[in-house]
Amino acid sequence: MPMDTLTVAVRVKPGASRPRVGGCFAGPHGPALVIAVTAPAVDGRATEAARRALAGALGVRPAAVALRTGAASRDKLFLVDGPPPGLTELLRRLRDGSAG
Repeated sequence: MPMDTLTVAVRVKPGASRPRVGGCFAGPHGPALVIAVTAPAVDGRATEAARRALAGALGVRPAAVALRTGAASRDKLFLVDGPPPGLTELLRRLRDGSAG
């Protein structure tokens, strides 16, 4: 039975030299996927960059990824609408650093 939404805990690292999705951070929402973005943490730009990077890494449309909580925090929860089969496994591999 497919899930309607999947919640993904994310740790955003703004102002990185290059964008990267991968790695694990022990955040307040549990094991979080680390997303480094070049955008600064200003006016929600890092959050938007992280949302798009997450969508790209998971192979879903950016419109399917929405911020649930953490707009002003590095620790965020994103919702993925209509996640495809195997997404939970892909997330685990991204956190483990074994995807690629």
